This record gives sequence, C-alpha cells and structure tokens, in this order.
Amino acid sequence: MTSTIARPIPDTPRGAEPGAPRRETRLRALDGLRLVAALMVAAYHYGGRGGTVTEAWGSSAKVQFPTLHTFFAYGCLGVQIFFVISGFVICMSGWGRSLTSFLASRVSRLMPAYWVAVVLVTAVFALPVVAYDAVSPSDALVNLTMLQQPLGADRVLGVCWTLWVELRFYALFALFVVIPGANRRRVLLFCGGWLLASVLARAAHEPLLDLVLMPEYAPFFIGGIGLYLVHRDRRDTHAWAVVIVSFLIGQHYAVGELWNASDPNAFAHRTTFGIVLVVALGFAAVAAIALGWLSRADWRWLTVAGALTYPFYLVHEHLGWVVIHALHRSLDVPSALTFALTLTTMLLLAWLLHRFVEKPLTPVLRTQLSKRR
Repeated sequence: MTSTIARPIPDTPRGAEPGAPRRETRLRALDGLRLVAALMVAAYHYGGRGGTVTEAWGSSAKVQFPTLHTFFAYGCLGVQIFFVISGFVICMSGWGRSLTSFLASRVSRLMPAYWVAVVLVTAVFALPVVAYDAVSPSDALVNLTMLQQPLGADRVLGVCWTLWVELRFYALFALFVVIPGANRRRVLLFCGGWLLASVLARAAHEPLLDLVLMPEYAPFFIGGIGLYLVHRDRRDTHAWAVVIVSFLIGQHYAVGELWNASDPNAFAHRTTFGIVLVVALGFAAVAAIALGWLSRADWRWLTVAGALTYPFYLVHEHLGWVVIHALHRSLDVPSALTFALTLTTMLLLAWLLHRFVEKPLTPVLRTQLSKRR
C-alpha cells in the first residue's frame, strides 16, 4: 500500500536466482490500482456505512445516496485489494535487500506523512468549531508510534488499524524472507507455511496466534506475493497454486466478515456474490498487471496517483467528515457536489503532504536509517 512500485527487467526464469540487483522500471498500472482502492475506501466512509443518522450529513448516507449507497457499501473491500498489492510490492522491494535496507525503506516511507497526519487531525479535532471529539493528549502521543492499537490507546486516524496489519506482515516477511535472503524456494515456503499456519491458528481459537498470523488477512498478502512470483515467471505453476488457494480462502474470510444478511437492522446488505466478485476483481487486476497485460498503461500521471494514495488514505476519513459537515450542513451544498468537493479537497491535501512532507523527508530519513554504525 505504501511502497515504490517497480518492474524488474528482464524477468528471471523460474528457479534462477539473480546474482545482483536488477534494473527496474515503474509498474504505473499498479500505482493507478492503489488509488482506485483508496477511492473505494473513501466512498465507503462517505456514503456506504452508518446508522440512521450520521453527524456529518445530518441524516443517514442511505438517504443522501439512495442508489449509490448500495455500491459504496462494497468499498470497504478496497482494504483487501490494498493487501494483495502490498504482498506483491513488498516481495518485489524486499528481494535482494538487506534487513537494514528493508527496514529503512519501510520506516522512511510510512512515518513522515503518518506523523504529520496524526498531528493535523489531532489539531483540527481540537478546534472548538469542530463537532467531533479529539483523543486525549497522552493517546495522541502514543499514536505517533503507530502502536496505539496493541497498546489499547484511542486511534487518531480511523484507518490506522490497517497499518497495524501491515506492520505485522512486514515483520513476518523480514524474519522469514529478508533476513535469510529472498529466493523463489524460500518465498514459496514462506507462503505455504504462513497460509497453513493461519488456517491452523483459526481452528485453534488462540488469540495470540490470531494476533501474529492474522488468518483473515494473510491470504491477501500471500496472494500478492504469489502474483509477484508469477510476474517473475508466468509459467510458475507453484506460484499460481499459491494465488488460487489464497483467493479461495481470502474470499471465504471476506464473506464471513462482511456479509450481514442475518442482521435486519444493518445499514446495507452486501450479497455474498458481490463480495466474492469484488475480491475476484482485485486479484484479477493485480494478476493482469503481473502478466504485463496492462503494460500500455504507462502514463506519467499514474505515478502521481500512486504517490497521493498513502497520504490521501491517512487523512481522508476524519478530515473528510469535517469538510462534509461544513459544506453540506453549514453551506447547504447538495450531497453529490459535497461528495465530489470532499474527495477533491482530500486529494489536494494529499498532494501537499506528498510535496512538502514526503518528498523532502523520506530520502533523508532513509539515508539516516541506512547508515552503518
């Protein structure tokens, strides 16, 4: 979700291990897919969830978007698509890297925009004119570590639960792939071992195993890793097996978590077919990119879209509610125009964070963390 997206040239044949880092070019279609996933999540937050009344709109989003809210309800599956992309990208970026380089890359990519987003949202929510409660000063400080969820502190950013999932994935990948050194056999063993262990963890009903192995999200990361192996060699039947099994298990978890037909009071009823379809389209989109079918989508603006995805994802939810409240409730702007203006405002804010926070700070932080002591 937050990595540089590049394409190795040329592909390494199956079973062959590269002796040196290979020249890479960007997979711009993957940049574009990341932004699509982020916009799906934003549509869900703005118009696909809620109860009878939401503070920002003044009434249920179902009333504001009587037709679209049904489709917006599936936007939460953008998170699962993010995880598939993350598996692909982290395997690609971690291949051939030392542990120091891998960790420096992850920390420098995640933290600058995250720190500023936490401070910005905390400051906005502390304003008297804002109708939403801010977290306590102590919890706001804990949020700067990105460890607020396991520590039981209130979250400043609603979406940061996904970053806690990502951090655990990075830790597992670093421990079992980066430290011993990435190669095809080791990556396949990691995928198969993690997938089996996650299934056993779910069967064991052991909270610690669930915390470490993340059964409900593991198939999406593993599927993305498998698709990166397919990108390296499309004839790799073992990699395809990893992708197919990951999809089959992943859609099962997605349906179990998001299908709520048994609840008559639910805000929106997703169908099992709709959930499976969105998950399948997410896997299919990454597969199409892995196979090179979208290589013609090499437009430079997609690189900008990919760069905006992470800061947009961080700030869009809570600050978006503030913008919606101001436009719709205070200025009486129509719902559809409020929705469009809020997305535009959040994308502009994301560009500012990328231009004035990420671009200057990320390389400096990476360089400092990569230094040998």
